[in-house]
Amino acid sequence: MTTHRRALLAAPLLAAALPGAAGAQGTWPDRPVRIIVPFPPGQAADTFTRLVADQLSQRWPQRVVVENRAGGAGVPAMDAGARSAPDGYTLVAGSSGTLSVNPVVLPRSPYDPERDFAPITNIAMVPLLLIAHPSFPGRTVQDMERLVRQRLGDWNIASAGPATSQHMAIELLQLRTGLRFNIVHYRGSGPGLADLIAGNVPLMMDSVASALPQIQAGRARALAVALPSRLPTLADTPTIAETLSPNYRAYGWTGLVAPAGTPADIIARISNDVGAILRDQALADRFVAMGAIADPQTPQQFAAFIRQEIAQWGEVARAANVRLEG
Repeated sequence: MTTHRRALLAAPLLAAALPGAAGAQGTWPDRPVRIIVPFPPGQAADTFTRLVADQLSQRWPQRVVVENRAGGAGVPAMDAGARSAPDGYTLVAGSSGTLSVNPVVLPRSPYDPERDFAPITNIAMVPLLLIAHPSFPGRTVQDMERLVRQRLGDWNIASAGPATSQHMAIELLQLRTGLRFNIVHYRGSGPGLADLIAGNVPLMMDSVASALPQIQAGRARALAVALPSRLPTLADTPTIAETLSPNYRAYGWTGLVAPAGTPADIIARISNDVGAILRDQALADRFVAMGAIADPQTPQQFAAFIRQEIAQWGEVARAANVRLEG
């Protein structure tokens, strides 16, 4: 047998033995898949990720296990995910904070969201909205604008903390409209919302998921939604885009990424399977009831979405000088 022929026969055997080869990928997953969540149990990103993980466990021959690694603005968990083997057995639940805000507000972030991760799909869009205490003298978002312009910088507005999606949404509103608020940072949405309900702060930018029960109970009043289009659950509430600033958009979101170098066919399979789960009407309705929107995307769409988010929040961070140490 010639050397050339021996080489041709050996090539498929060698390819099958390589870790990233098609033969190895064909058996994936042959052991449990873990999803690292950079937040504590019960937080929105954790809740939506677990719903998807449960469904994937029913579709795949192996379980999908959620591993919570909270703390440090999500940086340690994201860094651990980026350093994991790119074999499809470690995924990360990235978010608006960890994938689009951290890179522009942390001067020494150990990971790069575009270089170190392969986008898979978004999972949930969590709309934000501007709310007011019932005693606030403005009944509409236009009233709010007029009152704030009369006393620029005097009106307190609550945020869930520095560089959170709520804070960045306020900064974006100031950048686009010229309005000026006195931003009061809290350690999370809960304490800020509690102070608004108590009447200690008149305005807040919060998530629909958090604020909707208070709005329905009459303890808070919805002024404007931060999405480009109105929400079915708040159909009478206008958007910021239609009232104050065209093209304004701000939201929280959670999606799946994998370590860079994860085989493309595994990425495609996960994206397709998660997409099928999110398009199920029962699950989509469950997301809406929880104040979110199921948002399946292709890997290419999700990559473009992340780039767009990084660009927007980078502009805001530079204009408002938003920086976090870490």
